[in-house]
Amino acid sequence: MSDAGEVMLAVRDVTKTFARATRPALSRLSFDARAGEITGIVGPDGAGKTTLLRLAAGLLVPDEGSLTMLGLDSVRETTALRERIGSMPQQFGLYQDLTVQENLDLYADLRGVTGDERRASFERLLAMTDLAPFTARRAGALSGGMKQKLGLACALVRDPEGLLLDEPTVGVDPVSRRDLWTILYRLVDEHGLGVVVATSYLDEADRCHRVVVLDEGAKRDEGPPRHFHDQVRGRVFAVTPSPASGPRRLQSRLAHEPSVLDATIRSGRVRCVLASSDPTALRAAVDDGDAATSDQVAPDFESAFMAMWRRHGEALPTGRAGAASGASTHDARETVIEVRDLCKRFGTFEAVKHIGFAVRRGEVFGLLGPNGAGKTTTFRMLCGLTRASDGELSVAGLDLRRSPALARARLGYMAQAFSLYRDLTVQQNLAFYAKAYGLSGRRLRERLDWALDEFDLRERRDDKTRSLPQGYKQRLAMATAMLHEPDILFLDEPTSGADPLARREFWLRINGFAQQGVTVVVTTHFMEEAEYCDRMLIMSRGTELAQGTPAEIRALAAGPETPDPSIADAFIALAEGAARPRAAVAGRAP
Repeated sequence: MSDAGEVMLAVRDVTKTFARATRPALSRLSFDARAGEITGIVGPDGAGKTTLLRLAAGLLVPDEGSLTMLGLDSVRETTALRERIGSMPQQFGLYQDLTVQENLDLYADLRGVTGDERRASFERLLAMTDLAPFTARRAGALSGGMKQKLGLACALVRDPEGLLLDEPTVGVDPVSRRDLWTILYRLVDEHGLGVVVATSYLDEADRCHRVVVLDEGAKRDEGPPRHFHDQVRGRVFAVTPSPASGPRRLQSRLAHEPSVLDATIRSGRVRCVLASSDPTALRAAVDDGDAATSDQVAPDFESAFMAMWRRHGEALPTGRAGAASGASTHDARETVIEVRDLCKRFGTFEAVKHIGFAVRRGEVFGLLGPNGAGKTTTFRMLCGLTRASDGELSVAGLDLRRSPALARARLGYMAQAFSLYRDLTVQQNLAFYAKAYGLSGRRLRERLDWALDEFDLRERRDDKTRSLPQGYKQRLAMATAMLHEPDILFLDEPTSGADPLARREFWLRINGFAQQGVTVVVTTHFMEEAEYCDRMLIMSRGTELAQGTPAEIRALAAGPETPDPSIADAFIALAEGAARPRAAVAGRAP
């Protein structure tokens, strides 16, 4: 084991370019990661995070420069290096058809762990990850959080001296994210392990000892979190919306103010990062009646990250819908989704148990829950992709159990994997989905033009979908879902794996569509995104834990230790049974 503070990973002038790429994946990159510390790697999609970790693990060879891990050259001493490090790729590196125990056995065999060392390792890892009761379960049948823990256990099957983690918390719930970081801190504090972790969650950067920010393969900045905090200190404000405005409308407005570098919703307020310490734009919003008060607040890494990109000219393209911030013209009292006593059984297993809720026109309604809670099954029943076992389900005024085809014609659906044809161009994907929705002639041409302009895809229309950055794939997926002008838009983990810039852009568009009367139902593991919902339903083990507005959900976790709780605080408290029961929440739709 390396001594704490010793250089674990030394990256020196590394350049890596892939065939047919228009620019290097990494360009003259240099930095150090130390033992006894967690080094975070952050940056937008395509910044080079995954390429860096693969080079560090000896899976790729740099074109120029060198990477030394634990004193071993990643090219010349690859075999010795792999015996001393643990590595977890984005998809956890699991064999889906093998059980938990069989996955552990396989990794132990590959690492040459046998006898007493093997038994002691398994006992320690199963206890640390709480997977001991599930050793006979197939990895493919595990929840996302359990897969994450098993992937980490496999990486730790022989005590490594360094650990490389590529987006380890994408697609998992806040409880699983918290558990992973608890494990990482224990490994660092008790064993002096050095960890390098690439992440899209900017709050996780604040948990690291040091952060390296990448952009298009080059290092933009590095330092401890406080180094980034200092860059925006005095320029971060929390703005309370007026009762007539609400946080989404205020956020949409402030996001388009030239002097506001970033605006996002936190705990019912709009957190803004200004270009200067002069809050003129905020005073104008207050004067116009959208806001009630504004207060300077402490900075965090996310504020600095967003300011960094906007300072360098990275505007957020949001189309006409995303820029909309005026009053809506639809009837917000109209109920467009109504669910009563909804159940779904798979044989003797009851995945969803007597769920009920209603969603009004123009609302953004969130389905939240730990991995395996039943929210995806509920979501698929709402979309008509899975038939309900019992209960009543009305969508756009149609009984989904009796008229699923008619109801689906009124819906737009954006799957987590985007359901795009990778070998077709942007234009061809749009045309295919438009025709599938029954569009033709002049109407088809109008909607294709609308999609290219609304989602800023015109310059990419002849690009193969497989070559698009993740943010553009996300735009294209939403465009295909909106081509036929649906009344209701279903979004299944729409920002999973997307970088912070793409997430901001996405929610500004959603705000605009909701203001135009589109009803949105979304599942998400980003608890800060739950703040964009008008109301939400939190599930666990197929049952309802709570339902209400963000303020009502947050109030469930209020107490002496959390006087100003977040949605994540409430989520964890509900999932672990520490919050009040759902009857405490009163703000439901009729």
